Amino acid sequence: MALEVPYRSIPDMFLKRVAATPNGQAFAVPNNDDSGMIWYTWAQVGDRAKAIAAGLRSLGIGLEDRVAILSNTRYEWVLADLGINCSGAATTTVYPTTEPEDASYIVANSGSKVLIAENPQQALKISGADTSVTHVVLLDGAADAGATPPQLTLAELEERGTAALRDNPALIEEVVETIAPDHLATLIYTSGTTGKPKGVQLLHHGWVWQGVAQESLGLFESTDLQYLWLPLSHSFGKVLLCGIVHVGVPTYVDGRVDKLVEMLAIVQPTLMCAAPRIFEKVYNKTVTTALGAGGAKAKIFSWAVGVGKQKVALDQAGKPIPFPLSLQYGLAEKLVFSKLQQRLGGRLRVLVSGSAPLSRDISEFFAAANLPIMEGYGMTESSAANFVNRLGKLKIGTVGQALGDLECKIDSDGEVLLRGTPVMRGYHDLPQETAESFTEDGWLRTGDIGELDGEGYLKITDRKKDLVKTSGGKYIAPSAIEGQFKAVCPYTSQVVVVGQARNFVTMLIALDEDAILGWAKDGPLAGKSYAEVVAAPETEQLVEGYVKELNQKLNRWETIKKFAILPRDLSIEAGEITPSMKIKRRSVETNFAEQIDKMYAGSLAQL
Repeated sequence: MALEVPYRSIPDMFLKRVAATPNGQAFAVPNNDDSGMIWYTWAQVGDRAKAIAAGLRSLGIGLEDRVAILSNTRYEWVLADLGINCSGAATTTVYPTTEPEDASYIVANSGSKVLIAENPQQALKISGADTSVTHVVLLDGAADAGATPPQLTLAELEERGTAALRDNPALIEEVVETIAPDHLATLIYTSGTTGKPKGVQLLHHGWVWQGVAQESLGLFESTDLQYLWLPLSHSFGKVLLCGIVHVGVPTYVDGRVDKLVEMLAIVQPTLMCAAPRIFEKVYNKTVTTALGAGGAKAKIFSWAVGVGKQKVALDQAGKPIPFPLSLQYGLAEKLVFSKLQQRLGGRLRVLVSGSAPLSRDISEFFAAANLPIMEGYGMTESSAANFVNRLGKLKIGTVGQALGDLECKIDSDGEVLLRGTPVMRGYHDLPQETAESFTEDGWLRTGDIGELDGEGYLKITDRKKDLVKTSGGKYIAPSAIEGQFKAVCPYTSQVVVVGQARNFVTMLIALDEDAILGWAKDGPLAGKSYAEVVAAPETEQLVEGYVKELNQKLNRWETIKKFAILPRDLSIEAGEITPSMKIKRRSVETNFAEQIDKMYAGSLAQL
């Protein structure tokens, strides 16, 4: 059955939200000392977004023109994005961590006419570049009167817009009437693993479809309080904005990841979406703290997790919980799990994971703690949200069922194919790459290998191009092994399996700084730096034990014969992970070629 979408565009959906609940809570920001929140109503958001839109029109921005945003996640990012769309233009998103060369390329390739930059430092990233930018708008800092292109502050842009609206109060409503469902709304550049990033053209009808489809999940309600920290430059963040506008979910916006745990206790949200790395860090901290305490506390923790996982296994099998186990679980929750729940604010009703695979073991741990994670799946090329688990229908190890009327099928080689409203128009100015991304009959090639069960639950087994074939001819799915190791070893930050055309499998391991230093502080490595700890023989012995534990779970041809502990964590700056925390395997293998060569020294590789 086709999903009924009552909107023509994002601005149409937004203006209807403002009209329906003008005095309702829309977005909140932290107050000056982080002790609480400052709320803005939908009417206030509407006024500012329309002023920004009118201001952009005064700068010559028209239908389907591009306006780039180069900023961290913050309330003004939301206002700017809504303002851009209300002006008829499309938002080009640029990660704030993007290097100047790539930032200049994205802004130039997209043909963006205005750049909205977080501060003068971000604006400098396009300085001297050959772009179509006529004006730079600063969210923070003073405008440089002598800058080229000319600069103005966000406040000055809004002043221009307010003046234009005094002359024509219905200006933005008139513009919104001209925006069709198939007009460009967003241009998001995929970070890619090789070559230049590609601009994904996403249309208004796909985004409003996403907003309506999210409501049908039952995950987001107007009575919720959402904590939004995700990069709004990423499609995951944009899809959440569409759900927020359609459903009217009150949302706290704060992109400071280093403040996340601290602010969770203050904000006390009921809903939070995150990448797996956030859940991994919470898991690592919880496990290492509990086991590090030793004695009775460690035994109680291990007992509680065991009881919780027994309950989860029965829940997953659709079997009733025996009364004795129910009593034990109640005690486990009181003694152990309630403390974790309080650390996360004490009110979380829904957790959603996306953008990268979530370890099954970590998912089971959170479910055991009565904090079930609804894992989902999507691509930038299909507007981010395509499959997701539902409350009460969670099937751990899968990414859930399809949203709305999205179609999915598995190709003969196991590749997941998608077709439907949220799928991209194509790659910007790349007709050949666009054609290669679709089958002849119009299905989007996702590049992911997966399986659909009888109830429509999708299981992603690996990336098609990431499958490793050893010199012995055996295929290995690296992400599955990596996920298992993250659950086995609570000191892990990132892990990369290596084995393509090799005669055995190895692993590169980056350790979580906080977790490993916490382990080291009570032993002979106390007081040592992170670099000294990861290089120590004692640390290698610790990790070796976890590798042996992992190997017991693997097929013979998958077992890890050797491993190397990296001297530092993987980073966005070194080009080893994307801003959405996906591993760029080729870059990792290039940057750490010395460690890999040592593991294979003397072995025979297939040339």
